[in-house]
Amino acid sequence: MGHCNHDTPAVSDHPPSRPPRSDRHSGGHRHESFRDNRNLFVRLVEFLSPGPDSTAELIQTLAEAEQRDLIEPESRVMLEGVIRMASMTAGDVMVAFKRMDVLDIDAPYEELLAEVINTAHSRFPVYEGSRDNIIGILMAKDLLKLQRAPELNLRTLLRPPLYVPESKGLNELLREFRSNRSHLAIVIDEFGKTAGLITIEDVLEEIVGEIEDEFDDEDGESSIFTLADGSQRVAGDAAIESVNEVFQTQLPEDEFDTIGGLVAHELGRVPRRGERVDIGGLRFTVMLARGGAVRWFKVTRALDDGEAPSA
Repeated sequence: MGHCNHDTPAVSDHPPSRPPRSDRHSGGHRHESFRDNRNLFVRLVEFLSPGPDSTAELIQTLAEAEQRDLIEPESRVMLEGVIRMASMTAGDVMVAFKRMDVLDIDAPYEELLAEVINTAHSRFPVYEGSRDNIIGILMAKDLLKLQRAPELNLRTLLRPPLYVPESKGLNELLREFRSNRSHLAIVIDEFGKTAGLITIEDVLEEIVGEIEDEFDDEDGESSIFTLADGSQRVAGDAAIESVNEVFQTQLPEDEFDTIGGLVAHELGRVPRRGERVDIGGLRFTVMLARGGAVRWFKVTRALDDGEAPSA
């Protein structure tokens, strides 16, 4: 007959697999206490050494980082450019309407070619009737197609213009340039009229600084060149003494060293692209201005042009 072992308990005694409730919570309290202490430490550090509260303070922080050799000078310049660009619009950087170099759709080929050579741009807004009626963008290289095939209609070579409002932020505009694979945009004012133009180079230079282009001299030694139309291209940092020597003029050399400094003094400000001023019998027309300074002037004799001098 079977029997049962009275020494064996009816229910086995398993060892506890987890600590009592009070013990389980003690570890969580320690973790929360550590986190609270850490948050307190972070708040204390931020109170004693607060981060920048404005753009000016952020830029100053970057300057201090450069002084401590934490970042390279070139990196600081680019970071500052990105910061400043965030608050800039197309209207801040554009070439104003009156200073735009544009082509007339009805102009003869020879006139168009001369304008392209003299201004040395790669892209041109093309208008019909009035200058503010932009109908397309012409690539300078496409103009050569007319020389090889005169029967071509200039209109077929035009590319649709990209229109942007003056208020468009540069950050957004740069994205639009990339998505549309465009390099030039026509800026429109609040009334829908042409206010100016802006290029992708203008936007990028706000970040990286001046971009070397087809005007730049590789060896940096020459500063005065003869253009196809017989006029002279003069660097903004050309010595006044050199200009006097080439043009046989007597521009004052006692107060300023460079021609750019003299022209800016005469105007009372740094001139913009397309502006001109007559000084000492010479007419200085700004071909390229970057970074708050004139890079290149087109210089002719003031009497060579029948138009009245302007400043």
